[in-house]
Order: sequence, then structure tokens, then C-alpha cells
Amino acid sequence: MKISFKYISYFLLFILGLNMTLTSCTDDLNVTPTDDDEFLSDAFYKDPTSYKQVLAKMYAGLYVGGNDGDGTADIAGLTGDFSSYLRLLFVTQEFPTDEAIIAWNDDGLPALNGQTWSPSNQFLYGTFSRAFYQISVANEFLRQTTDEKLTARGVDATMKAEIATFRAEARFLRAFSYYNLMDLFGNVPITTENDKVGFFYPEQKTRAEVFAFIESELKDLDNSLVASRANEYGRVDKTAAKFLLAQIYLNSKVYTGVDKNNEVAILCNDIITNSGYTFADVPYKYLFSADNDRNGAQNEVIFPIVSDGIAIRATGGGMSFILHASIGGTMNAAAQGMNGGWGGIRTRREFVQLFPDATATADKRGTFYTNGQTLDIEKFGEFSNGYAVTKYTNINSDGSTAQRTDIPDTDFPMYRLSDVYLMYAESTLRGASSGNIATAVGYINKIRTRAGSSTISNSDLTLNFILDERARELFWECHRRTDLIRFGKFTGGSKIWQWKGGVKNGSATESYKDLMPIPSRTIQANPTLKQNPGY
Repeated sequence: MKISFKYISYFLLFILGLNMTLTSCTDDLNVTPTDDDEFLSDAFYKDPTSYKQVLAKMYAGLYVGGNDGDGTADIAGLTGDFSSYLRLLFVTQEFPTDEAIIAWNDDGLPALNGQTWSPSNQFLYGTFSRAFYQISVANEFLRQTTDEKLTARGVDATMKAEIATFRAEARFLRAFSYYNLMDLFGNVPITTENDKVGFFYPEQKTRAEVFAFIESELKDLDNSLVASRANEYGRVDKTAAKFLLAQIYLNSKVYTGVDKNNEVAILCNDIITNSGYTFADVPYKYLFSADNDRNGAQNEVIFPIVSDGIAIRATGGGMSFILHASIGGTMNAAAQGMNGGWGGIRTRREFVQLFPDATATADKRGTFYTNGQTLDIEKFGEFSNGYAVTKYTNINSDGSTAQRTDIPDTDFPMYRLSDVYLMYAESTLRGASSGNIATAVGYINKIRTRAGSSTISNSDLTLNFILDERARELFWECHRRTDLIRFGKFTGGSKIWQWKGGVKNGSATESYKDLMPIPSRTIQANPTLKQNPGY
């Protein structure tokens, strides 16, 4: 069953000094609840339910931008909907690529469409701040749950054991945020529960040092996270940590200059063979339906970001953003299970062309809405320019309606087994000694058979094919920017798409844009931070 946040208050911990020192060291990110002393007090933690409340806050922070859904924002200067972690991850991973483009003219969005951003971009500042806010909550939770403090509060052995699993999950979620920061921004500070609380400038680490920290944490978490599939739905287990470790190894050449392809193949084989997660033998669309927590898709999803129209009140963040913003033009919002559309997100011509017969939808993954839409994007500010996408829906797999039409029930599949198949195949092609081409082809054909696409042979399996297949299978799942960079096709001129470089027919972009700039507001607050080259 889904984690029910309905009865868990969305309070904010005021991490005295630390949440500000991570990204500002000033009151720039002053995020205080009604009574900030309460959540630092022993009296608060004497309530046994308080520990799971904080854990719930960490998970909810992946979806909502503040207390009471998108209400009181966690981060000053950004509204709750704009500072939703999932929304910001979608904006930074999808909009600068061939998979998505948005019509809106909010300050900073057109620049993301065209890879023309600057350090003052508010969405990059929001992404940086949101990730470090999540880290600060995890750090404070870890400080408050040491064995010494739990003993002093009279916590019994049974509760201590449960809190130990909470601590492991907090460390995973912290590693997840550090991964996104490393991937997007490169050299970032690292702070943990062992750092002092108060005003200080945290030391900026190299990307390789951040990689090493994440790697060390994920390896250690294999000893403390619950066994695979033994946790509540929506909470992470050992397999989530193995997936993230495989993900950083797959991109290790980008992050550290060192290939770790064999490590990828070994981890992927372990997940496929031993985790208990299975390839969902259901129609592809079930993976993105309102009941994807119970329609069979959940067997494939290793780490979902949970949505619930009743329990999670997020009208502009998370899946609410993705679904509302992708409806417009002549589309019938009710057909998507929603009460209206915001006329924002479509896809680009070059992505549509990855599907040989997109209009006939021979490949069921090509979920394009074309009525009243043009394939070419003459004006990116007009929703009718570019095919719309109906991948996600707030309709249950049996056709029944979800709980609400303004806030979807559809969970976001952050990690799923299909991606493990694809990582195994790619690492094998890149030279993993433990990989097997025939096995890799078998995994790819399972994916393609479910999609209604033709199967391939060993000779068809090339790196270019893998990049395209990852797009077909995983589009709009927050992987595309990272994938294109790993293949050397995000910047430069080897792969061009409309509006890349800010011009209609696309143009080459500078290689330094493989990294986002450290936000200027962050550097103003912490002058010890060094900007990435080129900015």
C-alpha cells in the first residue's frame, strides 16, 4: 500500500544555521515553522511518532514544496509549487533536451529550452536549494537519532531497531540529493550530521570527491537498509541503493574520468536475479496510470515518488505539474483524468522521429497527441507547436476515474527494472567483462515486445541503438539530459534538435554547458564557492 501521509503533519524542521549554511549562510533560505524551537527539542522527540513524521517529511519533500502540500514553502523566495523536487528535476533533466519543450515564458524557462541559461536562472537556484534543503533535513534527523540520544530519551530496543531503518533511508535520500547535485552542478559542498551546526561556509568538493562520498554511503547502506521488497511501498530498500550505485557507475567516466562498466553489469545482474523485482507483464501504459501502485506495475518500480490525490495536496508540484502542463490545445483533459490543462509541455520533432511510425503508434510507447498539433515547432511559446504527450494519465488501468481530477494519484517511477535491463546492456556494450551480449539482447527484446515493437538481433545492439531505446522506454522519467551527456550528444553539434541553442532549427552549444552553473545567489551567500568554467 502507499505511504499515507494524510495523518502525518507536514511540519518543517528548522535546522539552525545548517540548512542556511549549505546554500546560503544568510537568511536567504530562512525556512522556519511556526515554532522553530519545538522541532529541535527533546520534548518533541519523546513522542514515538515524531521519528516517522520526520521520515515522512523527507519523502514528501520529493513531491511537495512545503508544508500542507504546496502551501507554506520550504524555501524562501520560491513558491511551494515551483520548488517541488520532482518538478525541478523534470525541468532540468527534460527541457534542455529533445524530449520536451515548454511554452511558458516564466523567467528562466525559455533559457532551459534552448541551453542558454545563466547563473541567475531561478529554476537552477531552486534545484540547488531544494536538494540541499533535503540534505539538511536528513542531517538533522541523523543528529537527533544517535544511539546516545535515543537512550537518553528512554527509547526501547524495538523502537531503536525501527529508527535504525529510518536512519538508513535518510542516508539514502541524502545520497540521492547529492547524486543530483553532482550530476547537474559538479563541484558542490558536502555536509553531514558530523558537521557543526551554526554559521560556517561548507567546503566545496570536487565532483570526484562527491562521487566517492556517494559511493561509500551506498555501499555501506547495503548493511542497514531493509531487504529488497521488505519495506512499505514508496520507501526504499537495498535494491534502491544498488540501483543508484549502478547509476553513478554508469556515468563514472563523466564524473571521475574512470570507467566502471563491469561494476554496473555486476550490480544490474544482482538486481535482476536476486532482488524480487520483476519485469511487469502488463501493458506499458499501466506503468503510468493512476493505479500504478497496485495494477502490476509496482512489481517493476524500485523507487516511486508517491502521489495521492487525497493524502498529498500538491496542486502545482510533482505529477500535478507534469500532467496539467502537458494538456492543452484540443486535448480533452478528462480523457487524461484531469480537470484542465495548462498548455505547457510538448515534445520535439527529433524525439518523435525515434519512433518509426509514430502516428500509427506501432510502438505503444509513442504516446503522442497530434490532433491540432504540428510536428515542427515554429514558435516554442505556442502549445500547438510540437506533438503533445499522453504518457502519464490520472485514469486507472481499468478505465475508472481516480480519486480527484485536480491532483493525480499517479506515482512517478524514479527507478524501475526496465532501466536496469538497459544499464546492463549498455555496460556490456561498453566492455563489461561480466556482461553477455545475448543476455543483453534478451532483456532489450522483453522491453520491446511489451511495447509492441519488433525484436532485435545481436548485431542490432549498438550504443546508438541503446541511446535511442533508452529514450523510447524512459522518456519523461528524468534521465535524458544525463544520458545525452554520457553519450557526448547533449552539447556540441553531433546531435541537433529544434530550439537547441535557442534557434528554431537548432545549433551546436558549448561543451561547458554539460554542467549547470552554480547559482549566482548561492555564490553571493557563500563566496568561497567557485563557479563552473564558462559561466
